Amino acid sequence: MQHDKILIVDFGSQVTQLIARRVREEGVYSEIVPYQKADAAFAAMRPKGVILSGGPSSVLEPGAPLPPAGLYEAGVPILGICYGEQAMATQLGGEVEAGHHREFGRAEVQVSADCQLFDGIWHTGEKYPVWMSHGDRVTRVPDGFQVVATSPNAPIAVIADETRRFYGTQFHLEVMHTPHGALLLRNFVRKVVGCQGDWTMRTFKEEAIEKIRAQVGTGRVICGLSGGVDSAVAAVLLHEAIGNQLTCVFVDHGLLRRGEAKRVIAMFRGSYNIPLVHVQARDRFVEALTGVVDPEDKRKIIGKAFVDVFEEEAKKLGGADFLAQGTLYPDVIESVSPTGGPSVTIKSHHNVGGLPERMNMKLVEPLRELFKDEVRALGRELGLPDVFVGRHPFPGPGLAIRCPGEITAEKLEILRYADEIYIEEIRRAGLYDDIWQAFAVLLPVKTVGVMGDGRTYEHVLALRAVTSTDGMTADFYPFDMKFLGHVATRIINEVKGVNRVVYDITSKPPGTIEWE
Repeated sequence: MQHDKILIVDFGSQVTQLIARRVREEGVYSEIVPYQKADAAFAAMRPKGVILSGGPSSVLEPGAPLPPAGLYEAGVPILGICYGEQAMATQLGGEVEAGHHREFGRAEVQVSADCQLFDGIWHTGEKYPVWMSHGDRVTRVPDGFQVVATSPNAPIAVIADETRRFYGTQFHLEVMHTPHGALLLRNFVRKVVGCQGDWTMRTFKEEAIEKIRAQVGTGRVICGLSGGVDSAVAAVLLHEAIGNQLTCVFVDHGLLRRGEAKRVIAMFRGSYNIPLVHVQARDRFVEALTGVVDPEDKRKIIGKAFVDVFEEEAKKLGGADFLAQGTLYPDVIESVSPTGGPSVTIKSHHNVGGLPERMNMKLVEPLRELFKDEVRALGRELGLPDVFVGRHPFPGPGLAIRCPGEITAEKLEILRYADEIYIEEIRRAGLYDDIWQAFAVLLPVKTVGVMGDGRTYEHVLALRAVTSTDGMTADFYPFDMKFLGHVATRIINEVKGVNRVVYDITSKPPGTIEWE
């Protein structure tokens, strides 16, 4: 089936993925490509519209990244966001200057003229809140363009060429901090470009099954099952596509939550007729992590150990042609730009980066272009129970990245017990489904306390809970202080080795959701 498509040209913004997410919310398929590959992608995709992302560069620098000039001659609508607006203005004959007052964070724009981008949302003469993040700014618009909105520090905040259907915004309309941003993007996608919105999880499922069958053929596949939502959805999707060609491998690496292994095995052996191998590898993983402190080293050690286990299990099965993983878009963007663009690495993910040549297996990653909420929708489409699809995310490296500093068996047991209490109280308070992710972190810090008139010198435990829609941005959950006090009291009274509990109120950005 041919879907309407939007091509997103990436210039290295950390929130480019959010543009794709907003477009997909409109039921329109979008793909992100780096600016270097935009020509080839445009020819292959034949999109109905193009969006130019933001980015960290300046168009005034020698060799600054720019979209292919041919895009402007292709006859399709184009929307430039922040750096994308500046690139468009520069290439079409306008001017961009540096050295003016910068804008970072919340700002207001005032609408000075109507345009199709604003239709039914913004009105002439009114002011609206937006999110700015720029140093350079457009100072002269190209021929054919009109200034349709201004801000105190960006007199040219939105530009429009209604004839060619080219638009540019100095602010980021893809982020939640621009309240009407999603509606403006909807106008671009639906009214300006004319997309029908025919891309759904049902169509994705059907097309993904066909892609898996085409890639795998008659080969054998092993799927790394972690117990999280992503790998479970990947496994069920693969089984629907290739049936008994699939074997799932669940690795108990000693870094799981309490009772996790039993729950995963019971669900897959009880509810799904999928061959499942349970590998007990606790000692192997914990020993490999002994003395390791750096979080990047932890992730790489865990990734290598997983690969070693999968290789061994593949040999026991008589060989496998493919290894399947539940890799998602947010995993990829934090590890490396998903399509070779210029964005920086935030953290490595154990399941991103390919496989050693010695394995002679190829990767199958059917969820690689999906966000977490899209995976949950796919899971429901595949018939997974809500109680499982709605679970909070749990990282592949498990408790290793929730135990900053050196990992020991004793620390892991303390963390498991405390985390169980925390989640139990969240469920008891009816808050579990309101929270994107909640977990405990055992800090590499000890503090003095008093228990029973005696001095203690024990661990500090941090509690983390965030709200989010896609994992790309997040805010801390505003618990009632009485709730936090109750949880802290239970943990300190019941978990030997903890005498202090703190709550993390950091949003993403500037922090990440996980601590490591």
